[in-house]
Amino acid sequence: MKSLFDNDLFLDDKSKEKSFRLKKEVVPLDRLKNLEEKITGAVEKVKALKEDKIKLEKKLKDFEELLNEKNMEIEALKTEKVTIKDQVEKLLSELETLEL
Repeated sequence: MKSLFDNDLFLDDKSKEKSFRLKKEVVPLDRLKNLEEKITGAVEKVKALKEDKIKLEKKLKDFEELLNEKNMEIEALKTEKVTIKDQVEKLLSELETLEL
């Protein structure tokens, strides 16, 4: 609650000047504190983003390894398919010779 003495009418010039300086100093301190909070928040956000980046890079590496494994499996299956196809064609050819 404000007292009567808080009113500028009851302050002399020196008191007004001191009061003005105090108010002037409080504003920059508030701004500095606000800036500090923003910087702290930004630093925390950057740390969190770096951690997320590391996790995502690991996940990407794991998926790339899995993709390489699957590609190797596909190549092996293609080779096996060609081999089986050749064997079936050879067997069909032998069957045709038997039917003659």
